[in-house]
Amino acid sequence: MTSTPRVRFSASLRQLPLSAAPGHAVPANFGIRHWKPAALQQRQDGRIHRLSGRTMGTSWSLSLANPEYLSAEPAQALVQQVLDEVIAQMSNWEADSLITRFNRSEAGQSQVLPAEFAHVLEAALHWARLSGAAMDPSMGALVSLWGFGPRQNPLEPHKAQIPPEPEIERLLRSSGHRLLNWDARTRRLLQPGGLELDLCGIAKGFAVDWAVQRLQSSGWSAGLFEIGGELRAWGRRPDAQPWRVQLGSGMQAHEQPPVLALVDGAFATSGDRWHRFSVDGRRYSHTLDPRTGRPVTHGLSSVTVFHEECMHADALATVLTVLGPQQGLDFACRHGIAALLSAHAEPGAQAQVIRTPAWIKRFET
Repeated sequence: MTSTPRVRFSASLRQLPLSAAPGHAVPANFGIRHWKPAALQQRQDGRIHRLSGRTMGTSWSLSLANPEYLSAEPAQALVQQVLDEVIAQMSNWEADSLITRFNRSEAGQSQVLPAEFAHVLEAALHWARLSGAAMDPSMGALVSLWGFGPRQNPLEPHKAQIPPEPEIERLLRSSGHRLLNWDARTRRLLQPGGLELDLCGIAKGFAVDWAVQRLQSSGWSAGLFEIGGELRAWGRRPDAQPWRVQLGSGMQAHEQPPVLALVDGAFATSGDRWHRFSVDGRRYSHTLDPRTGRPVTHGLSSVTVFHEECMHADALATVLTVLGPQQGLDFACRHGIAALLSAHAEPGAQAQVIRTPAWIKRFET
């Protein structure tokens, strides 16, 4: 039994920043996970106000419990402010974002990170250490090498070619979270030289959390917010019922995705059903294993994780996807993670779906 906290952070780390200056960057694309957004299964209720938009190369939607029929325009503006600020700080698809400026900086240069960026980086490093680098926020150069990084047109097909082995090995030597010179107390990050951050496996979940917290602080007592299928609920619907969520779990086309009741908490999904390429009949996932610098090769098609916070659900979905069916299940069981793991179906067989004990306890008992 590990002595590590069971997917928890201290109160100080879990407290998200309450405000930030409006971002000046235009909406951009994180270039990740082009799966279909989760369907939000709800009865039509005039006391629920629905808003939507586009961000990070995907869509966002918000359902607000609004029994007093208040104007939702302030909520729309608040959500857009949060999304613009996350992009301005953490999108390496933006030429003038903070993360892009760090990635292009010379060896020995340092930056003091905003509280939000520091919060996300600290969480990513936590999971990197705990998982043996199954998740690593410093793999940006390798992500780009494989063609999964920023492109002029994010929706264009993958270039479908394998990078040279010497180049993979070279970038592996200059990547890795242990090379980061990070001072959490001062929030100062030093560029060791040639290292590129990529927070795509966690930043979208953080954006969900931050928007929800801002909405709560503005007086919205209940709602459901999602970005590209990663979602978080708080409170109950006006009829006192929980929110009903149909997961985009990556199951086979003939299978019915589960519909779950959710009051407070978040879901995130990682998988290769919507973002992959093939060369010579071999499937290559968009998820890289930071330990090898190459796409994962096991049979998992998707992983869905429940957590109190979407940022951690996002990161853990990536961790379990990289670890694979057995190691991922072992890690989830060891740390009490509620997860649903789906494997590709073998020819003539049904796809395997694995539910962790924490998932069964929370959603099926």
